[in-house]
Amino acid sequence: MPPTVTLDDIRAAAIRVSKIARRTPLQDVSVQAGTGLVLKCENLQPGGAFKIRGAYNMVAQLTDEERRRGVVTFSSGNHGQAMALAARELGAPAVVVMPTTAPKVKIDGVKGYGAEIIFAGTTSTERRVRAEAEAQKRGMTMVPPFDHPWIVAGQGTAGLEILEQRPDVATVLVPIGGGGLAAGVAAAVKLSRPDVSVIGVEPAGAAKMKSSIAAGHPVTLDRTESIADGLLPVRPGDLTFALVKQFIDTIVTVEDQQIVDAVLWLESSAKIVVEPSGAASVAAALAGAGAPGPAVAIISGGNIDLERLEEFREEARARSAGR
Repeated sequence: MPPTVTLDDIRAAAIRVSKIARRTPLQDVSVQAGTGLVLKCENLQPGGAFKIRGAYNMVAQLTDEERRRGVVTFSSGNHGQAMALAARELGAPAVVVMPTTAPKVKIDGVKGYGAEIIFAGTTSTERRVRAEAEAQKRGMTMVPPFDHPWIVAGQGTAGLEILEQRPDVATVLVPIGGGGLAAGVAAAVKLSRPDVSVIGVEPAGAAKMKSSIAAGHPVTLDRTESIADGLLPVRPGDLTFALVKQFIDTIVTVEDQQIVDAVLWLESSAKIVVEPSGAASVAAALAGAGAPGPAVAIISGGNIDLERLEEFREEARARSAGR
């Protein structure tokens, strides 16, 4: 049988990652949003994103010898930071292959946790190929960004927390990049509370999971393009696709302008600084997905350059002045 992820796997991961991952708070913004909306603030995790859950869950399960040889991954930034942090905490050398277009804030984060950085291309495929070559050459263990049972189980711990924190939740909105968070959260939620709806959210310019579900198998897009740099894989994982197909009720897409508007709305209305990838679920909620709620939107990350945030503000002011 192909690998899968069980509720027991996710519960075991919750115990394991409690050594480093925070039980992030929920922030109720229903009044500001005009609908029943609650934010799961994974931007408050060590490394600024949910990724520490999966990365630590995997590195912690490696043998002493595997950790001694080191770990390698490919990442646009957040998973790289998380794996670097997990490796530092568990005493393993770490290498992160990043795109040449990676935001400075994410590059600095990876460096800050002591990992070696290699830049390779702009697509997830180019990064993966280079990371696999480094793993083979150096005898390192690959810690993939999403398509591994231990990674998915770790991400799923966020779903368990949501159910414990808001037993009355009706809908969970979760962003989809490669699908690790969506697959893990959907499995945790549906295996515990089948009555709760789970909605996946993708950028319109990077709808690889929605396209794959429509095709009935994982598909590789010719290209992806979105302001949400963490949601740009051209293909979902085989495991993440299978779990999303099994457990997610529907997938919606949001335009880049909706994502930018959500970033600015979160800053002004919720006083939360969020990166575009982390705001995708909120963009969908503000567009009506998950209503009437109560809906919990997962803010997956908060790693945004302040210069980029100011660009968003200036663009919004220019649009407002042009009306």
